[in-house]
Amino acid sequence: MEPDPHQWNVIVTGGSSGLGAAIVTALEAEGAHAIIFDRRPPDAVDCPYVEVDLARTIDAENAVRQVLDDLGSIDAVVTCAGIDAPGPLEATPRNDWERVIAVNLLGTAAVLRAAIPCLRERSGRVVTVASTLGHHAVSDGTAYCASKFGVVGFTRALMAELRDDIGVTLITPGGMSTHFFDGRSEQYAPPPDARLADPADVAQAVVFALSRPAGVEVKELVITGPAEGTWP
Repeated sequence: MEPDPHQWNVIVTGGSSGLGAAIVTALEAEGAHAIIFDRRPPDAVDCPYVEVDLARTIDAENAVRQVLDDLGSIDAVVTCAGIDAPGPLEATPRNDWERVIAVNLLGTAAVLRAAIPCLRERSGRVVTVASTLGHHAVSDGTAYCASKFGVVGFTRALMAELRDDIGVTLITPGGMSTHFFDGRSEQYAPPPDARLADPADVAQAVVFALSRPAGVEVKELVITGPAEGTWP
């Protein structure tokens, strides 16, 4: 199978909003068939949706199996789901802190664990979404940084493990203009004049990575606004 997203079945975790929704829109525009994994249904796109709490890893694995039963195959997976719980470690409730790790890192691993056998058969591709805060640590970000540093290490190890079988790409975005920062105190939100990246532009990088011709892969790609303060 040529690595072309046209007509592919592509699971997108966190696809109901933010960057995930932008990725779904970009894939659908290329003729791919996106399947959204999220806790709530999408607002702006009409495509298959599986309600799943990615913090429950057995549910995440079962959701992949449900897609395989329904569609017969998976050609690519984009793991975009991500949450945050900013604050000092000692002031962050245990359940909130651990849920960030569960969704961002363990949910990513669970979905891919279940999808890999089919992806290997079809010479498919994987794109994981990290963050500049998976390379650059900040105060009051222990949960998010731990999870995204984990995604970086997990993805690099997966590249080595799946070499020549499945293409694996690590996408590292900086701050984006999404609802991710809604409801935060001023301390943990971008300033009003922050120049945040458009998630639609970042989504095009995912399509680019998935659609490289046979014999070449994008291993890692960093995409930020020009004034991103957390990179390098």
